[in-house]
Amino acid sequence: LMNAAVAQGVKPAQITQHCHSVSLCFSKGLGAPAGAVLAGHREFIAEAWRVRKMLGGGMRQAGVLAAAAHLGLQHAEATLRRDHDNARRFAEGPPAGIHVLDLPLCSINLAAVETNIVMVNVQGAWPSPAELCDRLRAVSKEEVAETGQAVSVLLLPWSAHTVRAVWHRDISAHDTELARNKLEFVVRKCQD
Repeated sequence: LMNAAVAQGVKPAQITQHCHSVSLCFSKGLGAPAGAVLAGHREFIAEAWRVRKMLGGGMRQAGVLAAAAHLGLQHAEATLRRDHDNARRFAEGPPAGIHVLDLPLCSINLAAVETNIVMVNVQGAWPSPAELCDRLRAVSKEEVAETGQAVSVLLLPWSAHTVRAVWHRDISAHDTELARNKLEFVVRKCQD
């Protein structure tokens, strides 16, 4: 919800105005260690409260977590905008993103990069998205010898031809550049 609101330049309430209920996780994108909020009609919340109690959910003295969530909400726009900018930088540059690197094994639909998520399309039968993710995670002696760096990148094999990359508050512009370089290195090695 918060990523969509920042990307569209609107208040979250505008997106959810016709929703029956809304759940917002404070640890996803907002940087709080834990916590979520559920909003909806009075009857819906009463039933959710009853079910939570029945299942034993709940926390005592959660003020510290509430403070972290509050801080995350206060800085959400700047934090999420930075995440979106890093995702865009990975996809298109500067100095060169995946989109312009001329990597026959990988491509990105720039029009689909709207938030902190980049879907990398993997062409061909090899490497598969899972194999590509394994190679991005691993650090080889060859990589260290050629690049002078040991970089491990964690991406998710999303489908038979897609890898998913997601940015969050702990990934900097420098980390983004390292990830882009690692992807280029791995793909070029796969082509050889």
